[in-house]
Amino acid sequence: MFKFWNSPDQQAQPRPQEISTGSWGPPSVVSSPSSSRPGTPSVSSSGSFSIQRPADRSQSSAHVSPSEAAGIIAHLKDKSVDELRKLLSDKDAYHNFLLSLEPVKTQNKVRDELRNETLQLASVNLDKEPRIMELRNQCRIIRTTELAAAQEKLHELDRKKEETLKFYAPVSLLRQLQEAMSTAEEESEALHRQLLDREIDHGSFIQKYKKLRCTYHRRALTHLAAKTSLNG
Repeated sequence: MFKFWNSPDQQAQPRPQEISTGSWGPPSVVSSPSSSRPGTPSVSSSGSFSIQRPADRSQSSAHVSPSEAAGIIAHLKDKSVDELRKLLSDKDAYHNFLLSLEPVKTQNKVRDELRNETLQLASVNLDKEPRIMELRNQCRIIRTTELAAAQEKLHELDRKKEETLKFYAPVSLLRQLQEAMSTAEEESEALHRQLLDREIDHGSFIQKYKKLRCTYHRRALTHLAAKTSLNG
C-alpha cells in the first residue's frame, strides 16, 4: 500500500523504483535486460509524484530537453497512482498518452503537412507527364528532320565561308595578282607577235599595247606593295 501525503500513522513503505522522464516507452519496452521489474512512481512528502530513474539504465535513457521534460511532468503530476501504473503497464494507454502531448501533436502535424505537400507535388508531376511525353516526341521529330536539314545547310555555309576566307587570304591575293601579271604579259607578247606577222596595224597595236602594259605595271606595283606590307 502506498503512503500518501506523508501520513504519520502509517508505516513507511519501501519507495518503488521510478522511470526516467527521458524514456519514451513503458518500462516493459525500454528497460535493460538486467532489470526484472518496471519502475513505479512514488508520492513525495509534498503530495506530488516524483519519478526515480533506475540505476541500471540511467546511462541508456534517451535525451530529453528540460522544456520537454517539464511539459511531460506537467501532464503526469495530476494523475493518480493507478493511472500512472496503467501507463507503465499498458502499451495502448501509454501510446494514447504519448499522442496527446503537444510536441508529439506538433511533430505529427508537420509530418502530415509534408506528406500532403509531397503527394500534391507528385500529383502535379504525374499530370504533366503526358505533356512531357508530347514535347519529347516533338524534340525527337525535330532532331530527325528539321535538325538534320539545318545541320546540312550549316555545313554548306561553313564550306562557303572557308572558301571565301581562302580566296581573300593575303597569300591567295598575292597569287592572284601574280597570275594577273602573267596574263597581261602574255597578252602583250601575243599582240607583239600579231604586229610582227602584220596581223594588226601600227595604230591599233600602239593603243592596245599601251593599255596592256599599263595594266601589267599597275598589277606589278600592287603586288610589290602587298608583298612588302606582308613581309614588313
